[in-house]
Amino acid sequence: MLEEKTIEWIEISKYNGFSRMIDQTLLPLEYKKVDIKSSKDIYNAIKTMIVRGAPAIGIAGAHGVALGAIENIESENFIDEIKNTAKYINSSRPTAVNLNWAINEQLKILEENKEKSNREITELLIQNAVKLENEDIEINKKIGEHGSAVIPKGATVLTHCNAGALATVGWGTALGVIRSAYLKDKTIKVFADETRPRLQGAKLTTYELTRDGIDTTLISDNMSAYFMKKNMIDVVVTGADRIALNGDSANKIGTYLLAISAKYHNIPFYICAPKSTIDPDIKSGEEIVIELRSKEEVTTVNDKLICAQGVNIINPSFDVTPAELITGIITEYGIFKPNEIYKLFE
Repeated sequence: MLEEKTIEWIEISKYNGFSRMIDQTLLPLEYKKVDIKSSKDIYNAIKTMIVRGAPAIGIAGAHGVALGAIENIESENFIDEIKNTAKYINSSRPTAVNLNWAINEQLKILEENKEKSNREITELLIQNAVKLENEDIEINKKIGEHGSAVIPKGATVLTHCNAGALATVGWGTALGVIRSAYLKDKTIKVFADETRPRLQGAKLTTYELTRDGIDTTLISDNMSAYFMKKNMIDVVVTGADRIALNGDSANKIGTYLLAISAKYHNIPFYICAPKSTIDPDIKSGEEIVIELRSKEEVTTVNDKLICAQGVNIINPSFDVTPAELITGIITEYGIFKPNEIYKLFE
């Protein structure tokens, strides 16, 4: 597996540093890390999907707030400048709640220490960003351990998009479950959807799993029901970008279609996500804002046009899977039925 963190804080001093991340727009053809040294560049890295995946986006947001503090460390309006930076970064992508969660964790530090000096607050924000970063890996490994229990011996697991180490700081959520199961049973196999239009399954999931030595088959998005009918899929695991309090779950576009097919074929369908992906302020999936992205993601592949010029394009990046289609939600605290995740907030 990837031995290095997808995203990590590089310390220059206790008051200074920058964010280093894998540029995921280049994979699998090129593995390159980029150094992000401003809050504006953090915004752009999130917006352009240099960093992607809800947990990794969250950590990028925490790093961005720390960078905002560094940029304004001599400012007389230090507190307000950080709040403005936080609001700016939070606007980069609307669906994944982990971004908002991690930024709010930083704003709590700001509020609790607002009487301290600018340098002291900056140091605390950097420390908290690193803390959240390191905790992510441990959370994912707990998700993996809980989730491995639902993967039958010798199973073929279907996954969608990329919910692996590349979508987190390390290990992964849905792929973390697969990794943890594989450590116990080397006969486990994976079918990975290519995940149009950005092909995260083809480019990223196959990249991760083949490096792990896990038997992986790439299929196009419209093949899943065919293989389910052929009894070639035993369980489906995906990640999530925001989960409503009733268990409705937003994930990469196409997840809803998979869940419908899995339900029809009596195949267990699991969502794998940390508690930070659950939004207790949203009662149902109807309240989740779905990000619409550029038409070029659909019309071009590797900068080459693949359709008629002038055709209409609608490009929602996510869809919402209703709770009744979900067998269970796998978190670091265990596996919950969708209508029971509210217990995590009691």
